[in-house]
Amino acid sequence: MKRAPRSVKVMFASTILTLEALVAFFATLAAFGTFYNSETWVKVIVWIVGLALVGAFIAAPAFLSKKWGYTVGWVLQVLLILSSLVVSMMLFISVCFALCYWYAVSKGEQIDRENAERARAQAEWERNNPA
Repeated sequence: MKRAPRSVKVMFASTILTLEALVAFFATLAAFGTFYNSETWVKVIVWIVGLALVGAFIAAPAFLSKKWGYTVGWVLQVLLILSSLVVSMMLFISVCFALCYWYAVSKGEQIDRENAERARAQAEWERNNPA
């Protein structure tokens, strides 16, 4: 019984988004450290926004099977880049991860196309050469 092939694009993008959840969590810790001596409400806002971003990164791979799922991924990339307004070193890290996300999506799409072509050629060969 043949299995439907899994999308490499979804697998690559899911991996990057999951890794970014860890990055967002550590950025939240860094932001909390930056505002450690601030008022309590500031620290609470840091944790709420940070953990919401972590949750969004964890939930985003579930939507990659939808056409708009990749748009959600790009919005999260922009939000991670904007986190550099609070923790300046996040600019370098978040731009690197945005490039990784772009590469994962584009290369995964290319590999999926090649796999579909290979499967089509294999099915044609099997049809023309019965056992």
